[in-house]
Amino acid sequence: MAGATSALFILDIKGRCLISRNYRGDVTSVQAERFFTKLLEKEGDVESQGPVRYDDGVTYMFIQHNNVYLMTASRQNCNAASLILFLYNVVDVFRCYFEELEEESIRDNFVVVYELLDEMMDFGYPQYTDANILSEFIKTDAYRMEVTQRPPMALTNAVSWRSEGIYYSSNEVFLDVVESVNILVNSNGQIIRSDVMGAIKMRTYLSGMPECKLGLNDRVLLEAQGGTTKGKAIDMDDIKFHQCVRLARFDSDRTISFIPPDGSFDLMTYRISTQVKPLIWVEAQVVRHARSRVEIMVKARSQFKERSSANHVEIELPVPCDASNPNVRTSMGRAKYAPEKDALLWKIRTFPGNKEYMLAAELRLPSVTSEEAVSDRKAPIRVKFEIPYFTVSGIQVRFLKIIEKSGYQTLPWVRYLTVAGEYELRLI
Repeated sequence: MAGATSALFILDIKGRCLISRNYRGDVTSVQAERFFTKLLEKEGDVESQGPVRYDDGVTYMFIQHNNVYLMTASRQNCNAASLILFLYNVVDVFRCYFEELEEESIRDNFVVVYELLDEMMDFGYPQYTDANILSEFIKTDAYRMEVTQRPPMALTNAVSWRSEGIYYSSNEVFLDVVESVNILVNSNGQIIRSDVMGAIKMRTYLSGMPECKLGLNDRVLLEAQGGTTKGKAIDMDDIKFHQCVRLARFDSDRTISFIPPDGSFDLMTYRISTQVKPLIWVEAQVVRHARSRVEIMVKARSQFKERSSANHVEIELPVPCDASNPNVRTSMGRAKYAPEKDALLWKIRTFPGNKEYMLAAELRLPSVTSEEAVSDRKAPIRVKFEIPYFTVSGIQVRFLKIIEKSGYQTLPWVRYLTVAGEYELRLI
């Protein structure tokens, strides 16, 4: 186990200690305050110097939020990244309680701050940092604190992400498979970057403690060691599951078994690094004439099957920064000049598969003459779109079963969506 934290300090903007919680007794608040004040005097902007410092046998890790610093100190060899993440989680919890974390809110709520620090860290080791769980037994109302309450079940059972006693009159599950396509094409029309970032997002409104089982289609290759499947297999990298998933069950039969949290969460995220065909291809031709005139011809083509359609398509075409008086014609959709972006925005509400649309634009360039040499701005063409009921990887949900001891009926809803991520074509 990594080394533990000795103490946690909350300092004001000048490095003076507002509140401290000493977990192991080997670093005092006077030491920490002296170190941090010296650091402020010596280097001014401490954030630009890095969040981890070592001084006189003690490692200090700190972050800044508004006009306060949160800092941990340790004499052991601790995991710095884990403790910095813990500090950010502490900020999130404080903001849930106080709306905004600043020096005044700390001074007004020091009792609650001490109780939260006692629950979030035990003997220097991070514990629970979920504001929903902490709010069940740490109340900001002092009168409510007088009633002795037993710890919530989320702290005492194995399912820390879900409380007992949840009830809905209508039990529903919404599952979204969302894939974001990242494409980068160079000026020669070659794809130099291509990947897909995917996520299985869920919103659960289920009573009790339901057991969910999710099965994916056999085309998907999820084993980290590789292997073969029926049909085409797809390699997935950087697979991450929510903590509720039983990994042992998934390794054995590839069934994702879990007790879901209440509300929204990401069940699984993944990345596909294989070559992906651009779903919407854009070709552009720029012709510069004498007498300060430029013509742009653009052809957009959808490269997916006809049964699918892309919605809310937006193609951002860069133009010279001194362009004016645009005359734009399109075979589909609407185009307008956006001078704040130095671009033409071509919007198409619905773009069916295997279709091709054209745009022609003529712009005046009053600051340019035929004798002048002009260095054109090399901005890329950017594309945004959404394709419902479609995934690039071919991932599909075979089944979604919800089992609960009361035997209620559940309404599962499954949706697929592909969107444009960093989708750029450097063709102009």
